[in-house]
Amino acid sequence: MRDIAAYLRENQILYEIIEHDVTLRSAQEGAAYFGIEMGQTAPTLILKSDTEYFAMIVSGDYGHIDFEQMKDRLRCDQLKLAKPKEVEQATGFAIGAVPLVGHGLPVVMDRQLYRYAHIYGGTGYANSTLKLAPGDVEKLNRVVAMVR
Repeated sequence: MRDIAAYLRENQILYEIIEHDVTLRSAQEGAAYFGIEMGQTAPTLILKSDTEYFAMIVSGDYGHIDFEQMKDRLRCDQLKLAKPKEVEQATGFAIGAVPLVGHGLPVVMDRQLYRYAHIYGGTGYANSTLKLAPGDVEKLNRVVAMVR
């Protein structure tokens, strides 16, 4: 999905796409740039199992992924972070720019994102950020598991 704004409009979602001159490479950089709590950032990580890919949308303060626990939750034998080329192959987007919605993968979502009225995450492009409600992220994705 290349035109995320059109997709959000079609689904009648309130959102803001924020353009910026700098590439934000971490939750810390995003939080500092937007003047928000680190937990309000929402990176989309791509996980690779033995049979499929998953998008894991977490609060920026999530910490380390417990892959053993996630393997049980997702009922798979193997699970790891996808490599940059695998991310692009699975989503069509570069690592670090995977959008919060519209990537087409089953999603594992962090409940802690609901602490905030709005969260900040990828748009598919390195120099823009999507701001929207966590409930809309859940609504527009096929959530297969929740964490925390």
